[in-house]
Amino acid sequence: MPKRLSFQLYSARNFQPWEPVLEHLAACGYKEVEGFGGAAYGAKGTVFDNPAKFRKLLDKHGLSMPTTHLMPLGLFETDMKRVLEIGKTFGIKYFYCPFVMPDERKNTAAYWKGFGKRMGAIATTMREEGYGFGWHNHDFEFKKLPDGSFPIDRIFEGGPLIDWEFDIGWAIHAKQNPVKWIKKYGERITAVHIKEFAIDGDMKVELGQTIVGKGKGKWPEIIKALRDNSRCSQFILEHDNPADYKNWAKGSFNYVSKL
Repeated sequence: MPKRLSFQLYSARNFQPWEPVLEHLAACGYKEVEGFGGAAYGAKGTVFDNPAKFRKLLDKHGLSMPTTHLMPLGLFETDMKRVLEIGKTFGIKYFYCPFVMPDERKNTAAYWKGFGKRMGAIATTMREEGYGFGWHNHDFEFKKLPDGSFPIDRIFEGGPLIDWEFDIGWAIHAKQNPVKWIKKYGERITAVHIKEFAIDGDMKVELGQTIVGKGKGKWPEIIKALRDNSRCSQFILEHDNPADYKNWAKGSFNYVSKL
C-alpha cells in the first residue's frame, strides 16, 4: 500500500464547516490532506481564506498538507508573495495548477506548448524557492489535437521542468491506459489522484464517480506501475462531487490502504 494516503479537500467542499470534516478524515486513517484555493475557486470556503487558522485545525487533528492546488495559473505570475506565504504556513512541498477554463483553451499544439512554457517559467521560480511545481490533468488533455498530438504531450514539451500530478481517474474516463502514461512520463509524476469512475456511471449523478475499488480502475496494476516507474510520493484520493463524502472517504481509504 502507499505509505500515507491523502484526501483532496475539494471532495468535501460542500460539507463545511471544516473541523468535523477533518475529524472524520483522521478517524478514517488519513494522515494528509491536499488543499485547494485561488481566485478561480471563489473567495469564500477554500482552505486558504485564513491559512494560519486552518493550519491550527490540521495540527489539532494530526494532519499535514504536503500538496495543494492553486489556480488560475496567473496567480503564480502576479501574486507569488501570497503563494509563498501559503507554502510556508502549511509546510507544502508541491504546488499543482489544476485547470484551464474552457473559454481560454485553444485547440492547437502551439497553444498548449506555449502554456507549458508559462508553467516552466513558474517551475523555475518555485524550485528556486524550494518547492515543486506541476500540472494536474483532467480529461481534456487526452483529446487529440488536429495534428494528432495530445495537449498533455505539448504541455510537457513546452515545460521540461514541470512535475505531474496524474489524475488517473480522468485519464481512464478519457479512455486512456494509465499504465502507458505512467511508463511514458514516470519521471515527472510526483503525485497521483486516485479517482474512480463507475462502470455504468451517469455524469449527472455524482459526476459518474464512485468509491475506489468499485469502478473501472485496475488499481493493483496501476499502483505497481507507479512503484516501478515513477517518482510518486503522494497518493491523494478525490471524488469531484460525492453525495456522501463520509462513506466515500472511508470506503475508498479502506480499499486503497490494502493495495
